[in-house]
Amino acid sequence: MERAERDKTVPMEIESLFSEERVVLRETPRAVTPYGGIAVWMTYLRKIGFVDQVRRLMPIQLRSHNQIDPTATFTSFLVSVALGGRRFSHVSAMRNDKALQSLLGLSRFPTDDTVRNLFRRFTMGNVERLYPPLVEWQMERIPPHPDGYCLDMDSTVFERFGNQQGSLKGHNPRKHGRPSHHPLIAVLAEAHFVLHGWLRSGNCGSSRGAVEFLKEALALWGQRQPIRLVRADSGFFDDKLLQFLEQQSLPYIVVARMTQWVKAAAQRIEHWRQLDENYAAGEFSLKLHGWSQPRRFVVVRERVRESRASVGRRLFDFPGYTFRVFTTNRADAPEVIWRDYNPRADVENRIAELKDDLAADDFCLHQFHATEAAFRAVLVLFNLLAEFQRASGSEQYRRPATLRSHLFVCGAIVGRAGRRMVLYLAQSWGGLNTRKPLIDCILRWHIPTSPKLTFPLRT
Repeated sequence: MERAERDKTVPMEIESLFSEERVVLRETPRAVTPYGGIAVWMTYLRKIGFVDQVRRLMPIQLRSHNQIDPTATFTSFLVSVALGGRRFSHVSAMRNDKALQSLLGLSRFPTDDTVRNLFRRFTMGNVERLYPPLVEWQMERIPPHPDGYCLDMDSTVFERFGNQQGSLKGHNPRKHGRPSHHPLIAVLAEAHFVLHGWLRSGNCGSSRGAVEFLKEALALWGQRQPIRLVRADSGFFDDKLLQFLEQQSLPYIVVARMTQWVKAAAQRIEHWRQLDENYAAGEFSLKLHGWSQPRRFVVVRERVRESRASVGRRLFDFPGYTFRVFTTNRADAPEVIWRDYNPRADVENRIAELKDDLAADDFCLHQFHATEAAFRAVLVLFNLLAEFQRASGSEQYRRPATLRSHLFVCGAIVGRAGRRMVLYLAQSWGGLNTRKPLIDCILRWHIPTSPKLTFPLRT
């Protein structure tokens, strides 16, 4: 009787779309959420001590008696993006979700202005105080890889509309002449982990600042595990970067920019080793103008076929073939170099996930460092979602949008059993039965630690 009093009906009826059945519309004061499955992710965040770590590192401190804890604001932003928010304004939509607030343990959910104001307080120093230590903390739990990790470098374009700091005209393949930012990222391929990220002005070339960026990335990584290979596309075909990699004794494979001198050298190859009926491989050594030394170039020739789109560039003197040219400091056979580089294409999927699933290019403020703080927050979220899958025992990697639709989205109602909060998950959405094994796996998960260096004893 009491529940009937609480759930008062609204005097309104509609007809279902494909039948004549009448549907009565009612409202309820009970806390209902479409994101009940986020409870699994909350279990993971609690397991790794995420809130305590962010609170320890957070450089923004507020003194108002009415303030919302900056750590709570930062975490609420990440939750909003994980659940599909693509604008700062979408954070406000979560304020009406009382069930989600109860799961987070927040008495008040921040508004979109609260989130914006938090990021506006980030200077360059505050960005460096929060994100590098936070990423290093995430690195501590990356599992060891027997052969070492591949480090893939790439850049992308964030289109901008307005007059934001650093939003300048530069290379924009979709909208020519449109102002943009041109971020740079480095990804550990096997771990699906974004090691480092820079937000740069839109007039930067791909390789601009690449050496300094890579120095920072390697300093973050330290000596945890060996870097087996560094891979990059032709945008990073730069003598300064190649020199740095050689000085650090890092193996690399970089796609060569098809200048007239590289093309001419590829055309002069006389000895092609046939790999199969469609592919052949060759190599040459060349010192380009301004280079300090000659370097090895590997060429893969592919026959053009009607049934398959051939990857590579065409040379006029070789009709019917396309060519791919790589420069490397490795001594392996050309086909091994080619096959070892091919998985680098997966970094394009990571960039697509950051932009399409987590809206990394949509959170923009006027101040450059405020925008960079929001961008790097999304990178932290990406790493959390990747590690969450390892912790929950997932056999294969799933992109953030798939996690959201298959796991996080689940109708749920918050209730009470005595003094304890109870979350009722809808069985039609998989309910508790599909999520309990994941929670059990997270609770049993042994948090890995990075291997420690052993130094020889001095005698």
